[in-house]
Amino acid sequence: MSQVETALKALKSLHRPRLLIRAARFGIADYNRDRDLKRLMKVMTPPPPAKALDGLLAAEAEAEENRTKGAAGYSVARHVELLIALMAESLLLSSQQRDRTI
Repeated sequence: MSQVETALKALKSLHRPRLLIRAARFGIADYNRDRDLKRLMKVMTPPPPAKALDGLLAAEAEAEENRTKGAAGYSVARHVELLIALMAESLLLSSQQRDRTI
């Protein structure tokens, strides 16, 4: 299984509260890869989608852990932003894979 397939499989296996997912779906339309990935991943240049997914999955797992533990530093806004980026990057990666097979 490739790195891309592994990342997409991990994303599909996420189970999060419906409200977080709905909020993230609404945010996809305003997602700006250049602006948002730089801020979320603290990088100067956005990485390729597969690498971005790896980093975003790790950051989202940390946010989920903080949410479930009720940590004082948990930010719902950041968690939703991470989910938006995960969804948008997975869509981008899927479309890139489709383009390669055509």
